[in-house]
Amino acid sequence: MILRLWSGWTEPALADAYDRLLTQDIAPAILARGVAGLRELRVLRRSPQELDPAEGGEFLTAMTFTDFAAVSAFTGGDPSTSVVPPAARDLLGRFDRRSRHYLSRAVFRDGGGRTAVG
Repeated sequence: MILRLWSGWTEPALADAYDRLLTQDIAPAILARGVAGLRELRVLRRSPQELDPAEGGEFLTAMTFTDFAAVSAFTGGDPSTSVVPPAARDLLGRFDRRSRHYLSRAVFRDGGGRTAVG
């Protein structure tokens, strides 16, 4: 399993608008594409209390894929390429130009269950 991480940051006044765009439009549109091997897409927003007020909003998308071929199918080529629609670019002050990827080694679940991935 491959974990793909990407971050973007907004101005303080644009954080809620980007949150809505990402959760109501972009993420559902990604899932609607039906990319084979895409298992999960999580949208995370950093708590405003943890940020410097001038930083605005920090968002992280965490996607899991079965393999790098699935990641390449999502990006349309280079697996590390960021996929940032124009509407998102309009609201983001900055964003990762390249996504980070990690191989899942193990998953631990509450209650003592452990699933080894290797």
